[in-house]
Amino acid sequence: MNEDSIPLDNYSLKILLELQRDARQTVQQIADKVGLSSTPCWRRIKEMEASGVIRGYTVVIDREKVGLNLAAVTEVNLDRHHESKVRDFERVIEASPEIVRCVSATGPADYILTVLVPDIKHYERFLHTTLFEQAGVTHVRSAIVLREIKSEGSLPVAFKPAQRSRE
Repeated sequence: MNEDSIPLDNYSLKILLELQRDARQTVQQIADKVGLSSTPCWRRIKEMEASGVIRGYTVVIDREKVGLNLAAVTEVNLDRHHESKVRDFERVIEASPEIVRCVSATGPADYILTVLVPDIKHYERFLHTTLFEQAGVTHVRSAIVLREIKSEGSLPVAFKPAQRSRE
């Protein structure tokens, strides 16, 4: 556990799993499923909200049904990693609605983006007006997503690593 982790017991983990499954449930429905009465369940939810474990509630949208038919995984490299250049680049990333995910990574790319747009023409426009315009961007590699195999929004909060056998 790192220093930012908040210890959670089995009840809290079960509550998180239930909220991830369906956040529209009432506190009473969640309490019934995790084996608590509603008041302690509500209290735990409020504590997890206050501590930042629960950052918010959202809805899952089918991207293709709203016209976002093209997904691209885009790798970006910067020429220098001066703090001001990095900050400027990250501000542009945060302000671009087409970019739904961005991670700073080790390996061949400095940043890995997930970009959602209606079609390839919109993606080309995005590249030219957003990424190629940024000072310090030296290389952009794109992979167009053919099919999503797994796109899980839920976190495996109840994950317990397998015990290694001693052989």
